[in-house]
Amino acid sequence: MRSSGRSDPGSRSTPVPDRAVPAMPRSRCPLPALPILRWLPRYSLAWLPLDLLAGLAVGLTTVPQALAYAELAGLPLQYGLYSSFMGCFVYCFLGTAKDVTLGPTAIMSLLVSSYASHEPVHAVLLAFLSGCIQLAMGLLHLGFLLDFISFPVIKGFTSAASITISFNQIKNILGLQGIPRQFFLQVYETLRRIGETRAGDAVLGLSCLAALAGLRAVRSQVPRAGPAESLAVRISHLIVWISGTARNALVVLFAGLVAYSFQVLGSQPFRLTGSIPQGLPPFRPPRFSLAAPNGTVPFQSMVQDMGVGLAVVPLMGLLETIAIAKAFAPSFVSSGVANVLGSFVSSYPITGSFGRTAVNAQSGVCTPAGGLVTGALVLLSLAYLTSLFYYIPKAALAAVIISAVVPMFDAGIFRTLWRVKKLDLVPLCVTFLLCFWEVQYGIVAGVLVSGILLLYSIARPPIKVSEGAVLLVQPGSSLHFPAVEHLRDCVCSRALAASPPRSVVLDCCHVSSIDYTAVLGLAELLQELRRHGLSLAFCGLKDSVLQVLLSADLEGFQHFPSWEEAGEALGCSPRVG
Repeated sequence: MRSSGRSDPGSRSTPVPDRAVPAMPRSRCPLPALPILRWLPRYSLAWLPLDLLAGLAVGLTTVPQALAYAELAGLPLQYGLYSSFMGCFVYCFLGTAKDVTLGPTAIMSLLVSSYASHEPVHAVLLAFLSGCIQLAMGLLHLGFLLDFISFPVIKGFTSAASITISFNQIKNILGLQGIPRQFFLQVYETLRRIGETRAGDAVLGLSCLAALAGLRAVRSQVPRAGPAESLAVRISHLIVWISGTARNALVVLFAGLVAYSFQVLGSQPFRLTGSIPQGLPPFRPPRFSLAAPNGTVPFQSMVQDMGVGLAVVPLMGLLETIAIAKAFAPSFVSSGVANVLGSFVSSYPITGSFGRTAVNAQSGVCTPAGGLVTGALVLLSLAYLTSLFYYIPKAALAAVIISAVVPMFDAGIFRTLWRVKKLDLVPLCVTFLLCFWEVQYGIVAGVLVSGILLLYSIARPPIKVSEGAVLLVQPGSSLHFPAVEHLRDCVCSRALAASPPRSVVLDCCHVSSIDYTAVLGLAELLQELRRHGLSLAFCGLKDSVLQVLLSADLEGFQHFPSWEEAGEALGCSPRVG
């Protein structure tokens, strides 16, 4: 898919199909602090139809997904809709990538299910606290912390989440009730009670899955109609595109009509969504305490119940958004503000959605204004359509969730890492396997394993040794305190074991930083070699490293621009091998 020729009024983001849209002139003035001011003053009426179309397409995807994700989060279904409009409005003002949409996602819903105790009050408070943490990280420029979550850890988590979420919905496909939410118990109970499957739910759920897969495949296979095509061909392509883009809404609508037909006939073979309160949520701050039968649960206890979720939820939310937007600080701020304001309308934690962002891009959105249409469609659904949601079968919503999360499983990453770097399979597999036990254990263990591998590479940097009349030693990276003993042992074992013992040239061309412990280790190395009548010379020192060594005033310290000059100063030339 080629990138559009027009200027990007929002940001750099996912390429979108070619459209005949006038290029927006680029300003030579400094960019304003509020992102909406970067594109609104230059908004062209030619962009309006495309923004309206994209907003409508995303809205038709958002509404059924919102209902499904609330079910996944273990919350009443209206909370999915409550969580789906504030992010659209906030991102219109603070968003830096025109294609990105904020709202509930499968991964966020899984995390909310794990940390909010299936309590709406906990979920809303978690959104507020997550937003505060994201805002603080953005304002304090703490985005570098996300760099410590490696790609294998993210892939292990998302692949495990894909399996966990999909299997979590099997009970709704089969019409089973009373299945526990813990993965291994879920597998056991589902298999044990497979004989209790409701035929109606199973047939409808599998039919919805097949329809969603078919519509997705048809839309991806049919090429875009060119302007030279006949009107009939262009209309047929448009119908296929609309059907594929709005497949969630179409499938849920069809399933609802089937369920309503059975209700009219006096029988109901499906488990239905049931009543959803009509109307917009009140605008009020989240509750910082919870009324319980035996008293009031204070704020401190609610936070303790969330546990490590206060770190996992905001960080994973930011990772999802940043993976789409590719812009750190603005993503922190927009995600943080969206979650904080969202908590005032009973939203649970939200983040950037890969699936809905792809729909937005493929619809040809021009600016973040498309989010206003999506948000308005969600509000209209809350105000007028919730009575119609009563007849939506749970099996249809389960099919929507499974269809959304199956592409998250990446079997190819295991083969890729085996071919590229087998050691990276360790954090991948640790995260993947432990996430089936508990999400937080998998993520924390994966980050720890990645950190240990990182620290090991710092403690044991590659050291190249070339033997000749003198020993040329070349560390492959910077020298920090965990590596100093390794360097000393390597130098002494090679220099003193040679016959006769050799002086050493330490080539520091790859050493960009050094700490005080490493300096002390080098001082001891100088003394030890001197006791054996040998010399140590430095070469290739960068200015920052040289300044540190000169400030330390090492006895016998000598340095040269190149290893050739260092070898000549020691009375011989090292042989590079």
